[in-house]
Amino acid sequence: MTQNVQMPEPNGTVADAVKDNWVDRFAPAVTRPYLRLSRADRPIGTWLLYLPCLWGLSLAILATDSYSQHDLWTIAGCAIGAFLMRGAGCTWNDISDRDIDGSVARTRSRPIPSGQVTVKGAALWMIVQALLAFFILISFYPTAIVLGIIALLPVAIYPFAKRFTWWPQAFLGLAFNWGALLAWAAHTNSIGPVPIVLYMAGIAWTLFYDTIYAHQDAEDDALIGVKSTARLFGDQTRMWLRLFLTITIILFGLAVVLAAHDRSILSLVIAIGGPWALGWHLTWQIGRFNPDDPQGLLRLFRSNRDAGLIPLPFFALALLV
Repeated sequence: MTQNVQMPEPNGTVADAVKDNWVDRFAPAVTRPYLRLSRADRPIGTWLLYLPCLWGLSLAILATDSYSQHDLWTIAGCAIGAFLMRGAGCTWNDISDRDIDGSVARTRSRPIPSGQVTVKGAALWMIVQALLAFFILISFYPTAIVLGIIALLPVAIYPFAKRFTWWPQAFLGLAFNWGALLAWAAHTNSIGPVPIVLYMAGIAWTLFYDTIYAHQDAEDDALIGVKSTARLFGDQTRMWLRLFLTITIILFGLAVVLAAHDRSILSLVIAIGGPWALGWHLTWQIGRFNPDDPQGLLRLFRSNRDAGLIPLPFFALALLV
């Protein structure tokens, strides 16, 4: 696969950033390298971290048939926390991968390999983001606080996973879907089968979308010895995507049934429609998957924001009937 990625622009724009993003257009020049470290110019990662939080909270509300103003804070707090922790995690990832990123066409324009930010400056920025996220975390129930602290473990391990396993996307799934557990606990101050099954569904979803994403770098990864599911699956990727789709929808549907089984039949059917509709979006992605089209792969990856939003109206409607 030939990479048609532009080299860094004179103004420091990152190669795979969203065109005309707000960081490059409006942020003060001195802040841009740090916001780029946080991927603020590429918001899809924040969405993918935030959506499992919304799923977890939605199913918690369905299961308890109760909601309060505290849930509004959970929605807002998780959004801010997702932005901050995604930023801190990406900063840690770029610190850990600074030698690798300079050898990959898509990533060599990132702030550290391109010289926009020093490693020390990046480390300080990571700490600032993590501390701000911690102040939000301690406003939640104790169970959620403990879960938030434990979440640092998969975040810390993920950047190194591609060095020792062909399944780094699974480690990303462990980190990115923790919000399903945390948001459930932010509503119930407990943990149980529903959020655990939902968490597993999210991991399968991450394996789906990040395998698509990893195909952008498959050739460069092979040259430098970095492992990924894209390299592992190769020509069999489409088959594996179907498997991940199936696991995602089965587990997501099971989580919905466990959460809403005491509700009316109509409410349960509507709620199950959420995972069903998500499955159709993932099917659409598989139909358009082309490993030889880097820009198309990026578009498919970004479309998972819309995919993850699809179940939410179903859950809202199920709560009303």
